[in-house]
Amino acid sequence: MTAGHTGPGARVIRARITLAATVVTVAALDLSVKTWASRALNDGSSTDVGPLNLRLTFNPGVAFSLGDTLPPAVLLGITCGIVVGLAVFAVHLTRTVALPVVLALAAMLGGAVANVIDRAADGLVTDYLHTGWFPTFNLADVFVVTGAAALVVASWRASDTADNGAGR
Repeated sequence: MTAGHTGPGARVIRARITLAATVVTVAALDLSVKTWASRALNDGSSTDVGPLNLRLTFNPGVAFSLGDTLPPAVLLGITCGIVVGLAVFAVHLTRTVALPVVLALAAMLGGAVANVIDRAADGLVTDYLHTGWFPTFNLADVFVVTGAAALVVASWRASDTADNGAGR
């Protein structure tokens, strides 16, 4: 074997390193912005930045405050279970999927990990992006939704490719 070996095993290792590095980067970015928001916006003020307002809030639930009446430990346990399940799924898929799918999974997983880490401290998730017409959210939420949308697009493209190849 040469140093430039690019067999399936090397591809899987690269995909898993890319997954892990992207998850860490996304989570670190979100947690850094949450730390900044907690310090800069703690006076209850709202700062207009174009279509968004920066407004600090704390969410005891998950998306749209679902589960906000559950005990924090229960909600943390459920979200940890979901994150572990997503991580196992993502690591498993790195054996066969293309780089855009790995990055989409990493965006989702990184955002989810950041929200779990944030929730672990006090049972609340820090939110700071407010539109006026949508519940306040954070950068981790953006990564989760963007990653999910990218997975949908990737699955449509894979389906179109499979359908086009099947008629030959």
